[in-house]
Amino acid sequence: MSPIGDIIPFNVWSTILAQYANSPILTTLIGNFQQYLDQTVNYEMLFDDIWNINTAQGPGLDVWGRIVGVQRVLAVANTVYFGFAEALPGVGTFGQSPFYSGQTATSNFALSDSAFRTLIFAKALSNISNGSIPSINQILLSLFPNRGNCYVIDGLNMTMTYFFNFALTPVETAIVAASGILPKSVGVAASVVQN
Repeated sequence: MSPIGDIIPFNVWSTILAQYANSPILTTLIGNFQQYLDQTVNYEMLFDDIWNINTAQGPGLDVWGRIVGVQRVLAVANTVYFGFAEALPGVGTFGQSPFYSGQTATSNFALSDSAFRTLIFAKALSNISNGSIPSINQILLSLFPNRGNCYVIDGLNMTMTYFFNFALTPVETAIVAASGILPKSVGVAASVVQN
């Protein structure tokens, strides 16, 4: 072995007794010792599947969700009730939908990895947001890229409105209404309007 600078690497073969030098099992174990202890592949998998949020999958994204404070499974309202245009999550006409009884029928929906990753980024942005209109608009744009206009309106009377110029799916409605990622100031009433 050649020295590396002033450091001379340890030569394991100099410590083997001559009587064991021809043992195929022992020489294979000693020769492959570095490979047996090499954790490079495991570290790469740990980094790719958990630490790097851009490549994390499944349980790795669940860890990130717990870190930022958001869950993969959302309760999505699956019943349309009779009501007016501003009623959410769904609006039905007379004779087609039941009256709202006060209890929503929900089904749990688990987000895909890509949708959950977007939700994690939006929640992380919400966690560091200062609550201003531009920062909330940035969160909306990151959640709904290339979908149309979406923005927040300050009512100047302790109210704010999240306005969407496109129809939200039930899952997106659950993200906006129930996941808690869209920030609002304390004491301010927030509503969601879809065009």
